[in-house]
Amino acid sequence: MEEIILTIALWFGLYTIVTLSLNLEYGFAGIPNFGRALAVLMGAVAVGGVVNRLLILLFGIEGDLITASAQVRSIMNEMISSNPAYGIGMLLLYLLVAACLGGITGALFILPSAKLSEDYLAITLLAISEVMFMVCNYDTGIIGGYYGVSTPDVLSFIPGERRMLAFTLITLFVAIAVYILMERITNSPFGRLLRAMRENESVVKATGKNIMILRIKATSIGSAIAALAGALYSLYSVNVIATSFSRVEWTFYPFLMVLLGGAGNNKGVVIGTFTFVLVKVLLTIYKHEIRVLMNLPFEAVWLEYILFGLLMYFVLLYRPEGLIKERPIFSKVILEKVKKRA
Repeated sequence: MEEIILTIALWFGLYTIVTLSLNLEYGFAGIPNFGRALAVLMGAVAVGGVVNRLLILLFGIEGDLITASAQVRSIMNEMISSNPAYGIGMLLLYLLVAACLGGITGALFILPSAKLSEDYLAITLLAISEVMFMVCNYDTGIIGGYYGVSTPDVLSFIPGERRMLAFTLITLFVAIAVYILMERITNSPFGRLLRAMRENESVVKATGKNIMILRIKATSIGSAIAALAGALYSLYSVNVIATSFSRVEWTFYPFLMVLLGGAGNNKGVVIGTFTFVLVKVLLTIYKHEIRVLMNLPFEAVWLEYILFGLLMYFVLLYRPEGLIKERPIFSKVILEKVKKRA
């Protein structure tokens, strides 16, 4: 039971980071980013491709990326085990590089939106994400391809039985920090401007605002945050494999969580994420028992996809506003006037 609770908490933290970033882009800015998996993948590239190469150069290790990364892992684990400060420093470095790489990717990623409408933009972003995924999966020189590369264990100074608990707490801490940041951004004048852009771009243009700059800012911030989840997941698994960052896990599922909780509402997105993760983890653990109990005519592995597909269908059909409906954003001036009238 303890392991189940930790698994739910860990995935809740990871998915909360991703869904809040997606909510900023889709829920507030109205950008249909069907390439969310690319930003998460960039977090893994930062861990396995960028920082790993810096460590290889630092230690003067020769050989291909996969072999050299294994040697770096052994050296760093010994250093971190003897001095936890190295592990904390490496964790912060990984997250910083992931955020920078994700932000740059997001800014470049949204450039096609200058000449594309929402429908075509969604397909284009999905296509770009898939191309990058295939390149990283089959080119072993980036992050090891389908073989993967090893990464140092930043918590190697913590005993094995407590490592999952420690990493879960770190992930939840980052998720809480992201939530606070998203609340401040979305309730600011910038957040109101993003929502106005979502509702009517022509009105925003009439006020002298540059729509393309707003989109770049929104996707850059959102992608930087989503990359943190990719870095944390890679550090937790102590291995970077491209196949772990598929569009189903890191694009379609986050969209379902946002729609389930309520797009444009951070609290609703968090509740939708927790509900989804709870069902997903329990379904993964007990899917074979459910198949036998219900005498299903197909393999248990397909049960998850069928149920979540039906869930999205019914949410869009009967509850498009989600569990918590979006509320207006009130500035401090408006709130003060409302209090005076009350």
